[in-house]
Amino acid sequence: MANISIDRLASEIVKAVAEYNDDVSRSIDKAVDDAADDVLRDTRANAPKRTGDYAKGFKKTNRDSMGTTRRIIWNKKYSRIVHLLEFGHAKVGGGRVAGKPHLRLAYDRIEPQMMEKIRQIIRNGG
Repeated sequence: MANISIDRLASEIVKAVAEYNDDVSRSIDKAVDDAADDVLRDTRANAPKRTGDYAKGFKKTNRDSMGTTRRIIWNKKYSRIVHLLEFGHAKVGGGRVAGKPHLRLAYDRIEPQMMEKIRQIIRNGG
């Protein structure tokens, strides 16, 4: 252990905590990014397929601001029909088209794994 004068103790503690925070932040960003890639891959695989264009339209967007890390999975080409396919919709002549969940299923499968990975990162310090 290094000999540190009592005058420098507080600054050394602050420096160590800042390094811990940086390591943990970088590791969490990577875990969130990996989870978003998994959700994107799973969504594309389970999306309803007629021609395949709908599944190919899913993209990932990164949004980082003010300490918040967000990854948004969205369909660039068919954004207006995602909720109709996910949850179903009414037919023009009456009746209902059943939903084909694909986006929520991927999220529900990946999210617990991501949260456990983040807990491990915090426990291990990065």
